[in-house]
Amino acid sequence: MKALVLFSGGLDSSTCLALAVKKHGAENVIALSVYYGQKHDKEMRAAEKVAAHYGVPLKTLDLAAIFADSDCTLLKGSQGDIPKESYADQLKETDGAPVSTYVPFRNGLFLASAASIALSNGCGVIYYGAHSDDAAGNAYPDCSEKFNSAMNEAIFTGSGEQLHIEAPFVSLNKSDVVRIGTELGVPYELTWSCYEGGDKPCGKCGTCIDRIKAFEANGLTDPLMI
Repeated sequence: MKALVLFSGGLDSSTCLALAVKKHGAENVIALSVYYGQKHDKEMRAAEKVAAHYGVPLKTLDLAAIFADSDCTLLKGSQGDIPKESYADQLKETDGAPVSTYVPFRNGLFLASAASIALSNGCGVIYYGAHSDDAAGNAYPDCSEKFNSAMNEAIFTGSGEQLHIEAPFVSLNKSDVVRIGTELGVPYELTWSCYEGGDKPCGKCGTCIDRIKAFEANGLTDPLMI
C-alpha cells in the first residue's frame, strides 16, 4: 500500500515519516509539506532535508490564502507576539479556548487536502503526527483523538472506503514520540520545531519547551540545543 505523510519537517511528522518508510518502504511513501502563511520557512527547509534523508518525494501545497484573515500569532498577517511560555501557562489565560498559535482548523484542512492528493496518487493511507500533549487542555483541538476519529470516518466514507488516516501518536505524548523516533534513528538534528525562525531554536516558545522536555524525559539532549 502506498502512503502519504503530512510532513512539516518538525519532530512529530519526521517520526511519522520514519514509521511510514519502515512499514511501506521509501518507494511507496510520499511526503506533503504545506505552506500556510507562517512567519518563517525553517520547517519547510527542514522538510526538504529530512525527505531527502529518507529518499522520498516531497510535494508542496500553498494554502496561505485560506488563513489570510486569521490573527493566529504564527502567521505573517498577525501583529501578535508568539508567547514565550508553556502551553499550560498559556491555557490559564484563554478560558478554555485554544492558544494563540492555533491555526484555525489547520489539521482538518490539511487532511482534507491530503486526501485528494493521496487518492490522486494511489495512496491508501494518510499519516500525521498529532499527539496527546498538543490536544491537552484544548490547546490544539484538531490534534485530539475525537477529532482524529471524526476525520478518519469522513475521509474513509468520502473516499469510497479507499483511504484512511493513521495517527500513530494520537494517544501518546511527545516523550513517547522521541523514544520511538530514537529507536528508529530519526535524524532529529535535521528537523525544526521552534515557532521562531532564528539560527537556533528560541527554547522559550511552547513547542520548544515541550520538545526539550521530551528529549530530557528520555535522558537525551535535543540535538538542536547543543
